[in-house]
Order: sequence, then C-alpha cells, then structure tokens
Amino acid sequence: MDIVHVRWVDRRQLVGWDEKGHGIVMDGPADGAGEGTGVRPIELVLYGLAGCTAMDVVSVLEKKRLDVRGVEITVSGEQFVDDFPHYYKEIALEYVVTGVDIPDAAVARAIELSETKYCSVKGTLGPQVKVTTSFRVVAPPAPGPHAKAAEQDA
Repeated sequence: MDIVHVRWVDRRQLVGWDEKGHGIVMDGPADGAGEGTGVRPIELVLYGLAGCTAMDVVSVLEKKRLDVRGVEITVSGEQFVDDFPHYYKEIALEYVVTGVDIPDAAVARAIELSETKYCSVKGTLGPQVKVTTSFRVVAPPAPGPHAKAAEQDA
C-alpha cells in the first residue's frame, strides 16, 4: 500500500512527502489564492502520467536490446471547466526518444503497451479523459572533438 502525507503550510501552499521522505511542494497560482511556490495539485496528474509511461517505454525498449539514450515527454492537459470538478478532459503526450537505430515501430509498440497494459496512472484515468500520443525518434548528437581525442589516446 502506498502512503503519502500532505500538510497545509499557508494560504494554498501544501507540502507532501512519502514514507521514504521524498517531498514535494504544491501551491495555487499567484494570480489566485496561492503564491505560485509549487506545482498545482492537478498538474501532478500530468507528472505522474509522464513518469509512469516513460518508465514503461524505457523498459520495453531496453528489453528489445535497443540503444536508448534518452526519453523526454511533453504533456499538455486541457481541463473541463464547465462544472466541478475541473478534471483533465484531454491529455496529449509528445514523446522524443533518443537512440541509435531505434525503429519507429518499436517505439509505437512500447507506447501502446504502456497505455493499454502497464501504466497504472493511465489505468487510473477514467473514460472521460481522452489521451492522445505522438512521438519522434532522434539520433544522439555526434561526439565532439574531445571524444575523438580521447579515443585516439586510448
């Protein structure tokens, strides 16, 4: 069982921590009742979704023995604002996978497995949340002159 603790600090600022002592600061926006000193609680859903699916995608690609050098995900969410609660009605994830000779089909399959099988955060979102994904695969930057000099010295 996962357990987290949240304590109100001031105005709309809250601090949270888990059983291992990892912490986070949450706050409302400065143009509202908060001071903007932390992440808005609703944004933690986006962080959680991105973190969960990134771990899955890296794991699946590594199991395929692909040379993955990086995964970065930009997540945007549009909230339902006509009534309460203001949940995310649409979430878009844009993956950028960096690696050597990584097939698009492998990335597409890794994302599909994350969405449909592995990602607990995605599984927690209800059917009222439309999640879309896009991705691109990029090659890592070529080594610079310092890397070539080090190879020659070896």
